[in-house]
Amino acid sequence: MARDIIKNWDSSSRESVVSFSRISGHVRSPSPIKERINKSIMRLKVQEGKIENSLMKLQRHDKNLFNKCVTARIGKDSARAAMYASECAEIRKMAKTTLGCQLALEKAVIRLENILIHGESLNAMGPVAEVVKAIKSQIGGIMPDISYELGQVMENLNETAMEMGEVTSQPLDEVTPTAEAQKILTEASAVADQRMDEKFPDLPTSVASPVRATYEEPGSSQ
Repeated sequence: MARDIIKNWDSSSRESVVSFSRISGHVRSPSPIKERINKSIMRLKVQEGKIENSLMKLQRHDKNLFNKCVTARIGKDSARAAMYASECAEIRKMAKTTLGCQLALEKAVIRLENILIHGESLNAMGPVAEVVKAIKSQIGGIMPDISYELGQVMENLNETAMEMGEVTSQPLDEVTPTAEAQKILTEASAVADQRMDEKFPDLPTSVASPVRATYEEPGSSQ
């Protein structure tokens, strides 16, 4: 079985030579496992970059609203301050989801890179597909284009996992990636909570309430 895995890991044949455009479309042909994983990594990194750019835009928008809220508080315009605070709250909900997805995606990419380096088995592939599926669901309402791309990658990962299961004669139903995937998502969410506290200062509740003087600039070190 080990020889079969190695053979399918790097080998290519006339049937397995497929263009990237066909892989991203509806017509799919067999390709070496290593090639599939590498393409999944590249596509996930592209989406990770898009999510990071979106997060930076959200933070800039929040900073603008935050400053308006502070100005309104100083001017004792409670109604306007409450409006800006409410808008900030909505922006921060989106930012929290976006940040959590970005961090989870980072972990998924690292897992796939480890699979490439160490040639790990289906047990390592399953959780990655589950994480991508969860990210796809969470970010769908914010960035549907990214959600679609993640769906394409998820399909590719599932097909690869099935092929690895066939090669190793290991039934897919014996693999339980959900628990491991949930662990990855939980860790990403915990880090996201911490990063949110660092990136987004507390909104003022009154004119006299202290306001953090420094507002971390979008794009600064995370």
